[in-house]
Formats: sequence, structure tokens, C-alpha cells
Amino acid sequence: MLHHIKNKVYHIEILPPKQDSQKLEADLELFAQKYNRVMESGYCACITDNAMGHLSFQGTEMIEELGLEVRPEQVMIHLNTFHTLEDLHNILDTCKSKGIKYLLVVSGDGSERLPKLQPSDVGAEGKVESVTSVELLKYIESKYPGTFTMGVAFNPYEPPEHEFEKLKRKLDAGASFIITQPIIEKNKIVDELLEKYPDIPVIVEAWMSRKLHLLSEAVGYEIPENTQYDPIETLKSIHKLYPQCGVYLALLGFKTQYHLIKDIWV
Repeated sequence: MLHHIKNKVYHIEILPPKQDSQKLEADLELFAQKYNRVMESGYCACITDNAMGHLSFQGTEMIEELGLEVRPEQVMIHLNTFHTLEDLHNILDTCKSKGIKYLLVVSGDGSERLPKLQPSDVGAEGKVESVTSVELLKYIESKYPGTFTMGVAFNPYEPPEHEFEKLKRKLDAGASFIITQPIIEKNKIVDELLEKYPDIPVIVEAWMSRKLHLLSEAVGYEIPENTQYDPIETLKSIHKLYPQCGVYLALLGFKTQYHLIKDIWV
């Protein structure tokens, strides 16, 4: 996928059904339809891990349960720190056996309903108070050396000095590509990121929902609800601003937007 990133492949976020879904059969069918559509388009399916702290099925569970085809260059599994050690290994072992090699490793959104990896689980006792993506990256690389190509998140809305220092630790721990938080215009911190790391693939996230209150939460600053926001026009603009980057599409409308994105590349 790293060469695909340079070739501007789309990375399309797909959320597995929540475990307490009242319409699980329909949700499973919809997930399979979305996944297969992404495969057929030649894009990369990015499957979230308990997004926003909601207890959901794992991407690996969905692929196994539904008998979905894995094309190694077209699947990325998100993996966070809210797991038991046994579950973590189940996910990683399934990825390995299915030929899934791309992981997005993040600290993640937790809730009291979710277990969390402890420093002693990953050989970091006495070094850290809690497990972050840095410890998880190191652990995966130590237990599955050379098996996975791992990426990490970068938040251009955090204080830059702090975020760049965190990024360096993630890269030192084994990360080899970067996905940003959503951007909706030219971003000077993303510009700085591209300047600092010209040889590391960077994927910028585009926000495809018109729900601006959710975008406000994602970017950490208030966007007035009456702001005119056209996701497709914003996506076109992001391609022009960052032609060297892949693009991650969050909350893409499969019915209303999917058929439009193939015509957007400039």
C-alpha cells in the first residue's frame, strides 16, 4: 500500500456493527456490501476498532464471519489499546493468517465497558503508567517482527511541539506511515509535517459528512453550525492542496457520495 499511497488510492473508513445492534443481520449485510464495493474499486478498506469507544465487532471477526476476500494491498485494520492481551493476539494472529499486513495503531477511545492493555502485558512495567500507541507498536514489532506495516495518527490541532515529539516516538517505535486528523483547508502544521518527513507516506483525512458538530469534536475547535460545508468540494480542494498525499475518507456516504469520488482525482 505504501506505493499505492503515492498513487493516490483512497482509504475508505468502514465501521463494523455495534455488538448491541438491534438489526445485526442487516448491519452485517451492509458491512459486506461496503467492503466488497471498496475492494472492487481498488481502494483500501480501513476498518475501525471500537470507534468512539462503542463496543463493536472487530474487523478481523467481520472478515472471518462473512468470508470476505482479503486483498493485502487493500485492507487496513485499526488497532487500539482497549483490548485484553489474549484478544490482541487473536486479532494479530488472524491478520497474519489472512495476509492482512497494514495496521493503523492508535491509543484509541475507551470506555468503562472496554478492557485496556496494561504496561505489564506489553513488557513496559515500570516505564509507563498506561499503554499508548507507542508501547503497542513496540510490542507488535517485538512479537511479530517484520510481519506488519504500521501507521499512526497525527493531530495537527494539538500543540505542535508536543504532537511532533509524540510522532517521533511513534516512528522510532516502528511506524512507517501517517494518517492525519480531518483537515478542511490548507493546514500549516500538515505542511510542516510534510516538510519534516518528505520520505514518509502521509494520508490526509477528509471529512465527508455535513454534520459539522461532529467535525468540531474531531478537530477540537468550534465550527458554527450554519457554516456552509460541501464535502465533495472540500475533497477536490484537498487533492489540489496536497497532491502528494493519499486521502482517508471518514463518514463517506456510500449511497450519496461514493459514485462521485472516482471523478475527483486531479
